[in-house]
Amino acid sequence: MIDTAAAERAILARACLSAGVDPALADDAELLAYGENAVFALRRGGLVVRIARGAHLMARAAREVEVARWLTGLGFPTVRPAEAVAEQPIEVAERPVTFWELLPPPEREPDVKDLARLLKRLHALPEPPFALPPREPLGLVETWLDSADAAVHLDDRRFLLDRKKALEAAFAAVVPVLPPGVIHGDALLRNVGVHGGRAYLLDLENVSSDLRELDLILTPMAAVRYGLPDGSVKRFTDKYGFDVTAWDGYPVLRAVRELAATAWVAQHVPGNPAAEEEFEHRVRCLREGDTEARWHAF
Repeated sequence: MIDTAAAERAILARACLSAGVDPALADDAELLAYGENAVFALRRGGLVVRIARGAHLMARAAREVEVARWLTGLGFPTVRPAEAVAEQPIEVAERPVTFWELLPPPEREPDVKDLARLLKRLHALPEPPFALPPREPLGLVETWLDSADAAVHLDDRRFLLDRKKALEAAFAAVVPVLPPGVIHGDALLRNVGVHGGRAYLLDLENVSSDLRELDLILTPMAAVRYGLPDGSVKRFTDKYGFDVTAWDGYPVLRAVRELAATAWVAQHVPGNPAAEEEFEHRVRCLREGDTEARWHAF
């Protein structure tokens, strides 16, 4: 992890230079997250920098910037692309890099009611003046497994890919209750921040046009898998106004999301014993049909 962080910082410094941002700001950059993106705060510069994992994410990074500019133009509370960097994303070593305005320090932990309120407002928006893709929640499963290479057992890989094929067919047959349209695509509580007395919707890389239910299943799933305070699902449902768990498509969409969440961990397995243990635990749950076991957020 230390070597990985050092490599990401080298890309960060090069990206700053290309963007016309003082590369010295990278010297004391704070690593905020390392998942699908390495996310750094340049606090002296008032910026956040997101470095995506590979060239295959270039179009998604460009769309994220476009979506953010559209939403901020509508007054929607979300992150803003850095005004000082007009042309984004920047490509460094075949990695898409984007620059964002740093939000003030968070005032409190977000609540599921904040998330429900933001999603209700987002789902009320019309389609933007540019094309949004469908969410395709299983679209990167094979890519994530490939990135793990031999660190993932062949039997596990075959099991997950067979499950992907079956769930793609089941997902295609789902009949929604809500009208499809703009969705966040990764509507977990971790993607909400409360800053300056206002809740903001963060991480727009998966904004899509698809089933609204895809956003709504994540809170009840997270309540089981990751643990949320008692009553969280009811508070979320009451605030949004629709109980997705009572819908007959819920089990399929939850299974789809849990498969994706399992494959996502695979990319972290090489050289990371904690990721390997969590990946094996999640695969075991899927094999055994255990829908209640707790997972560890990663």
